[in-house]
Amino acid sequence: MDYEQYFVGWGTLSLINAGLAQGKNRSGLNWFLISLLLGPIATFLIVVLDKK
Repeated sequence: MDYEQYFVGWGTLSLINAGLAQGKNRSGLNWFLISLLLGPIATFLIVVLDKK
C-alpha cells in the first residue's frame, strides 16, 4: 500500500478544515492541528459547530 498518498490526502483535508474554520471565525491554525489528529471527525465538528 502506498502510504504517501494517504499522508498527502490527510494533509490536504487539514488545510481544507483550516479554511472552513476561518470561515466560521475560528482559529485556522488550531483547527489545522486538530485535523492532523482527528481528520474527518474534525471536519464534522467544524460543520456542526455554530459560528463564533
